Amino acid sequence: MGKVTGFLEHERQDRGYADPKERVRHYKEFIVPHPEPAIKLQAARCMDCGIPFCHSGCPVNNLIPDWNHLVYESDWKDALASLHSTNNFPEFTGRVCPAPCEAACTLNIIDQPVTIKSIECAIADRGWREGWIVPEPPERRTGKRVAIVGSGPAGMACAQQLARAGHSVTVFEKNDRVGGLLRYGIPDFKMEKHLVNRRAVQMEAEGVTFRTSTEVGVDVSFASLKENFDAVVLAGGAEEPRQLAIPGAELPGVRLAMEFLTQQNKRNAGDDEVRAAPRGSLVATGKRVVVIGGGDTGSDCVGTSNRQGAASVVQLEIMPRPPEKEDKALTWPHWPLKLRTSSSHEEGADRDWAVLTKRVVGEGGEVTGLECVRVEWRDGRMEEIAGSEFTIPADLILLAMGFTGPRKAGLLDQTGVAYDPRGNVAADTVSYATSEPNVFACGDMRRGQSLIVWAIREGRQAARAVDEALMGFTELPR
Repeated sequence: MGKVTGFLEHERQDRGYADPKERVRHYKEFIVPHPEPAIKLQAARCMDCGIPFCHSGCPVNNLIPDWNHLVYESDWKDALASLHSTNNFPEFTGRVCPAPCEAACTLNIIDQPVTIKSIECAIADRGWREGWIVPEPPERRTGKRVAIVGSGPAGMACAQQLARAGHSVTVFEKNDRVGGLLRYGIPDFKMEKHLVNRRAVQMEAEGVTFRTSTEVGVDVSFASLKENFDAVVLAGGAEEPRQLAIPGAELPGVRLAMEFLTQQNKRNAGDDEVRAAPRGSLVATGKRVVVIGGGDTGSDCVGTSNRQGAASVVQLEIMPRPPEKEDKALTWPHWPLKLRTSSSHEEGADRDWAVLTKRVVGEGGEVTGLECVRVEWRDGRMEEIAGSEFTIPADLILLAMGFTGPRKAGLLDQTGVAYDPRGNVAADTVSYATSEPNVFACGDMRRGQSLIVWAIREGRQAARAVDEALMGFTELPR
């Protein structure tokens, strides 16, 4: 390593945030990056450990010690090359990945982990500023045509890899713009969408064709894709939301988190947010908001509600409150169970755990409250606590309870592909082949609801499998 004793000399110092009172006034990113000398010191904390567990903690197997060393040596261009060798979009993951690599960091056993995510983001952002990130078109064309359904991180990664291998790639996206959940599910204050735009421009220069506002299974039949392309990759994500099955959930003030987040992102882009919204415009302004679901999507609803001027925000989670600190001896190098407070929580929200929702209260067709009860968890089973019932005043209830799998209607019903026991498209992680010839699947559509970094990994690996199936061999990395 560049400085073997760096982890003994320097404490962890991660990126900061703009003041909450200021940042809730806009939808721009508010992370305050470190200057270059500070980033180098953080990179110097990377230990010369015998086994870099961060490799296995990272789904794309980033060569983290390598580019940490290169950053410490001020060799930023080679650091970028190392980073891109495993990750097509490090400026995405450097912003919205939860960083399981940091949980797996060897230094995390006895100290605080290396700021891997921040360093990754700094490398990618520097690469764009310096003009080092340019299109990489193939030297030759194979004459093979591949259709990819879905332009989220899995579809984009798969498309870029296949285009660089020389195939003619067409990506079909049902929405107006490219990006999938990167575009419509992640708020702009976490990742601004010009980052997606410039990657799409790069990919077009490499030979990728994007067909937006085109839903396969509706606007274009799946049969036509099978007829006109040598291979089809299903990368449409897991979009079937988990519903709230309690009395009153049918009231108009009970809405899906993705509907809420998508509309705001469309407003920010200057698009018509209600054109494809059958239930009309959705805003939290002046409303008492209750978010059901304690994950990242729920946190994004909290941040968006605060920016829209909600009167109050409450976030509920059915599981017990996690411990303040993880038991490292028990969990390392795996993702630990511990209390996580997001930047959105810091902006203002009441959080409550071990709460089960029982009934949505309404008056005159409008939501007025949410009846709840406290629960205990014993041996993995939930029990209601007698006499603990309470009601939360509410005007808007946002459902952020995750997804149950891919949507079957339309595309998948036309494909005839087999499903796994969880309802996802059945395909393994070697061939990524479905039960239908020359049809492949990757990302959340194959594995279920997951992280952006897993989507990128699967997109890359699926591209390798498709290339090998079409050509009989492949030089694409796995």
